[in-house]
Amino acid sequence: MNPTPHVTVVGIGADGWAGLTPAARHALTTADVVLGGPRQLALLPPECAGERIAWPTPLRPAVPTLLQAHAGRRIAVLASGDPMFYGIGRTLTEALGAPPRILPHPSSVAYACARLGWPVEDAEVVTVVGRPLARVAAALHDGRRLIVLSAGADTPRDLAALLRDRGFGPSRMRVLEQLGSGEEREVAGTADGWDVPPGDPLNLVAVDCRRAPDALRLGAVPGLPDTAYEHDGQLTKRHIRAATLGALAPAPGELLWDIGGGSGSIAVEWMRTHPSCRAFTVERDAVRAERIARNADRLGVPGLRVVTGAAPAALAQLPTPDAVFIGGGLTATGLLAACWDALPVGGRLVANTVTLESEALLADWYRRHGGELVRLAVAHAVPVGTFTGWRQAMPVTQWAVVKEGPASPGPAALDSDPLDSVSLNTPSGDAT
Repeated sequence: MNPTPHVTVVGIGADGWAGLTPAARHALTTADVVLGGPRQLALLPPECAGERIAWPTPLRPAVPTLLQAHAGRRIAVLASGDPMFYGIGRTLTEALGAPPRILPHPSSVAYACARLGWPVEDAEVVTVVGRPLARVAAALHDGRRLIVLSAGADTPRDLAALLRDRGFGPSRMRVLEQLGSGEEREVAGTADGWDVPPGDPLNLVAVDCRRAPDALRLGAVPGLPDTAYEHDGQLTKRHIRAATLGALAPAPGELLWDIGGGSGSIAVEWMRTHPSCRAFTVERDAVRAERIARNADRLGVPGLRVVTGAAPAALAQLPTPDAVFIGGGLTATGLLAACWDALPVGGRLVANTVTLESEALLADWYRRHGGELVRLAVAHAVPVGTFTGWRQAMPVTQWAVVKEGPASPGPAALDSDPLDSVSLNTPSGDAT
């Protein structure tokens, strides 16, 4: 952007002008232009004589245009609380290519923890401002403390319903409104008994998580109970799933392709490892694709992207993955080669199969590219008359490999066109 405008971002709380520092007041009174939300702009006194411009909707695409339109003028931007905590500061930094001058104000989370006596580092923050409420489900663990940043007055009611539905009805909820102002108010109750009418839209909800005694317990590591998923049998079972996620080794911010989604369990548990993990799951069956979306929503990762289509053709427009899991359709023409070609150096590929034909294919790729080829076998104790015996599940062959640099030999062209469709007779994945 040329010339770069002079931009100062001022954090402001519900206490308005009275709560600002002298430096923040000076930035606002000397600004030629003040950008902000209507509620924030209304908090300013007449001595802030600069042109006031309310953010349009949608905001993010409009930021570069507005900054360019006022280049060369002194610009002040109003932000709620701390501009770098789920605030406009990030968007402005990206638009400018460098951080603007930022004068933060205590965030609503800081106020809430001060009122509640909660150490900030012990509370997990989940925002539902412009994001699905279902994200909260991934953070629900007995005994944990959550602070949910509300999207409006209805969020506490909707959150109580979600907590009841996910087995956390006994959780204590405290709604804190207008934090930092003279109009602060707290309303408390449990999710099971929540009947409080909507109040002030400027609120957050503090939750002491308590799981109901009969609710399914979901841990924080891969290998959730199979009963946590809605499925039609196309489900990577929990022990194999845990081993598969261990081989995929998700790290914060990474992107997974889950090919042959089935019930979506691999992609769901990849995303549950960290809020910044992302995933695309590719499933050709429309009914299963809808089921994957429901599983993702229920288990707290509504951001999972479900692509309904046949691989490898459905992979053509997807962003570059950090890791690829193939749970079905391995023998489809071009699939394995297309996934390998899409991976950057250092990317991981993990493929599971239960058939001899796909096993032979994996053995050949293992011979040429290395990695680790293992057979995973699980047996369950079951009644045998009045005694107990072992029932063996089908063994799963798994190939896991990290793609090496240009010095390593490239993949042989086992298949023809990498964009050919998967045969409709090829079983879909997530079935091991």
